[in-house]
Amino acid sequence: MRRTGTFHTRFQSLEVWKSDLAVEFRVEGALHASFHRKRFLTGLAWDLIAAAALLRKEGPPRSVLMLGLAGGTAYRVLRHLLPECKLTAIDIDSEIVDLAREHMDLDSLDIEIHTTDAYPWLEKNRRRFDVVFDDIYLAGKTDVFRPQAWNPGLLDHLRRAVAPGGLLAVNLVTGPGHRTMQSLTRKLLCDSFPQVRSLRTPEGMNEVLVAGETVATRRQLDPYNDSFQDWRDRMYWDRVTVNRIS
Repeated sequence: MRRTGTFHTRFQSLEVWKSDLAVEFRVEGALHASFHRKRFLTGLAWDLIAAAALLRKEGPPRSVLMLGLAGGTAYRVLRHLLPECKLTAIDIDSEIVDLAREHMDLDSLDIEIHTTDAYPWLEKNRRRFDVVFDDIYLAGKTDVFRPQAWNPGLLDHLRRAVAPGGLLAVNLVTGPGHRTMQSLTRKLLCDSFPQVRSLRTPEGMNEVLVAGETVATRRQLDPYNDSFQDWRDRMYWDRVTVNRIS
C-alpha cells in the first residue's frame, strides 16, 4: 500500500493508504478503518463488532445503532450479512465520514448517519434498537481513549435505547493503559445484566462485551460462515471466540 494523503479533522489527523483493492485510514500509525473491494473481515475489532450484533437470542437484528462510525468497517460486514437491517450511526467527526464516503464507498451501505456528539444525542433519543453498540474512542497523541467515563446515567441512556430482547455491546481496547476501563466496564455490565459474553480474536487487541437478558452462544455465528466467499474471511470468522463471563 502507499500513502495517498494526510488529513486533519477537528478531532484527529489521519493518513489514507491505498492499493488497487484496499483502502486504510491510519491514525498515529494504527489502523482506524479498513475497506477491501473483495473481502470483508480483517481479524481485528470490526469482526467482533459485527459478530456481536448477531448474538440476539431471538434471531438477527432488524435494527442496529452504532455510536462511533469512522469508516464504517463493521457496518460493511453487517450490511453484507443482513441486507434488510436498518443501520443507524452517530459520529461527531463529519470530516472522517466525508472521507469514508470518498474513499470507502460508505454511501453504498445505506446507513442513517447523524454527525453529532453521540452522548447528548443518546440523552434525547427515544428510539429503540435491537442492538446498541458503543464504539466511541477518540485519538490522543499516543493512544486512543474513551471520551466519557462510565456512570449510571450513561448506562441508563444506553439501556433505554435497547429494544426488548435486544443487546447492548461495547468495544474495549485491551492492553497497558486500558485495563482499568476494561475491568470497570466488565463489572458494570455484569452487575447490570443477567448475561454478558466476551468476544475476542487472536489477531486483535480488543474485547467486545455483549450484554442482555440472554446472549446466544458461539454456535449462532456458524451459519454465517457460508456467506463469505473468500477463504480468508471464513478463516477470520472461525477465529472469533465467544465466552460467557456472567
